Amino acid sequence: MFHEPAAPSQKDPAGPYKMRLGIWMFVFYSLFYASFVFINLLSPLSMAKIVFAGLNLATVYGFGLIVVALAEALVYDWLCRQKEAHFARMEESEDIQ
Repeated sequence: MFHEPAAPSQKDPAGPYKMRLGIWMFVFYSLFYASFVFINLLSPLSMAKIVFAGLNLATVYGFGLIVVALAEALVYDWLCRQKEAHFARMEESEDIQ
């Protein structure tokens, strides 16, 4: 018993755009996370400093990492949907002509 894809797959015209966008977002997040690691490595005591609403830098930065990851995921999804819709409109306009 072989399982086939639920829908026939075809070439995604937005694929290269999605890949470039994903790579740039990964690089941005990696640098953001690396700065967290370097702060811990170079100045671990600074992570204990209170920076916001009684929370220390480690806690605020940690929540920031989570929020940025979620925000990047939502932005990536929105931008990819926009690009897919753009290609779909182009395809429809070619079919009409």
